[in-house]
Amino acid sequence: MGFITNNSYLSGVIHRGMRRKLLETFDEIYILNLHGSSRIGEKTPEGGKDENVFDIQQGVAIVLYVKLEKSPKEKKVYYADLWGLREEKYAYLFGNDVQTTKWQELKPIAPYYFFVPKDFALQSEYEKFWKVTKIFKEFRTGIATHRDHFVIGFTKEEIIQKLRIFTGNLSDYLVKESLKLKDTRDWKLREARQKARMEKLEGKICLYAYRTFDTRYICYSPILLEFDRFGLMKHVLQGNNLVLVTSKILSALPFNHVFVTELIGDNSFVSNKTKEKNYFFPLYLYAYEPEKQLFDNEVHKADRIPNFTSEFLQAVKGSLGSEPAPEEIFYYIYAVLYSPAYRKRYEEFLKIDFPSVPLPSNVKLFKELSNLGKELVDLHLLKTPSFDETEIGFPKGGSNTVGKISYDQGSQRVFINKEQYFESISKGVWGYRIGAYQVMEKYLKDRKKRKLSLDEINHYMKMAKVIRLTIELQEKIDEIYRKIEI
Repeated sequence: MGFITNNSYLSGVIHRGMRRKLLETFDEIYILNLHGSSRIGEKTPEGGKDENVFDIQQGVAIVLYVKLEKSPKEKKVYYADLWGLREEKYAYLFGNDVQTTKWQELKPIAPYYFFVPKDFALQSEYEKFWKVTKIFKEFRTGIATHRDHFVIGFTKEEIIQKLRIFTGNLSDYLVKESLKLKDTRDWKLREARQKARMEKLEGKICLYAYRTFDTRYICYSPILLEFDRFGLMKHVLQGNNLVLVTSKILSALPFNHVFVTELIGDNSFVSNKTKEKNYFFPLYLYAYEPEKQLFDNEVHKADRIPNFTSEFLQAVKGSLGSEPAPEEIFYYIYAVLYSPAYRKRYEEFLKIDFPSVPLPSNVKLFKELSNLGKELVDLHLLKTPSFDETEIGFPKGGSNTVGKISYDQGSQRVFINKEQYFESISKGVWGYRIGAYQVMEKYLKDRKKRKLSLDEINHYMKMAKVIRLTIELQEKIDEIYRKIEI
């Protein structure tokens, strides 16, 4: 049987059962992966343009499933890639067949049975590491509002104005039209309005980790949100906490899906791709406080405990001879996850599951990485004092309104419109990615047609400096990380 299909099941982790069943059913499988996915921004191995053979976003593959009259002892899976422009792919398909295609034989193995080439030579090494879900006791995906435009704003005043309309005397129909709201399976506007009138929702507005380097405000109330994740976020609302954010599965490499926050945060904080859900791992857990007290700064903060499993802490103590402070461990983990050498070496594993972290037996290396991790965390939380001294400029006056965004490599300028630009931004800083986002571009894109405030202009200049220093710190981290005895 021959099909041309969506190619996501060739490597998708959730499709492992499907691949196993196909292996059980057929004796030979031939896969010609035509790629061309614009969803994940596929490029050729040389970095060139890769186009789909159809006018669709999802990549595709031609697959031949063969059932022999007499089943062999060993099933065979053959694979080949076809990259490039659409016309080049058409030409290859018209001029070749099964016999002339250069196939690579695959050996799909449990538990994933991948139908694409994978290098798992380092599996036994990587399996000795500690997965973050075994390091932290509690973790959850981020908040999903299902109505960002209503409950999230650049300022408190934006949200307050919308809340007044929502709780006012207009009819449900007019409120729906005015605020562009609609009922969902778990949220009904009429019921929400009735409950909202009984609450002081303006007191529930707080800072929100919306995207990397993009803090906004949210009205954090279960009345307005689809999934508030309060069971985990209550520990963050207490304050004086650090939260590691990462993803379980990647749509595509490379792995750079790691960031830190001190705030409650969004399910698209480091990535808005469907597969790349964002998981929040707080450093500390607090004793339960009634929800209404969490927004009261006068309430005495409850005792807190580290959110590390006892098994992990035991392993750390056994490896290092003593138990470091919780923050030191957190900083160490953060440093490792930002090591380019670590990311590259274990990319096949980082793509399909939560990251795992090695523990060094050398206390000196642990301390060095932990110290660099602290520097990195302080950078990403914008807590470094030297931010006021930045070489980035915004020299020209004007409307400050974000229009067409472009980058000129020669002059190292980021234009926000025809006349105005930020200067002294290197190509490496401009192109730097965290998760799914090209950070410097994303911040401006999310402010299209908006007038940048003075605070936003200063923030953008700080971002550029943070990213430059991050790149420098990653090089230092690599120097230390390569000395770890795995």
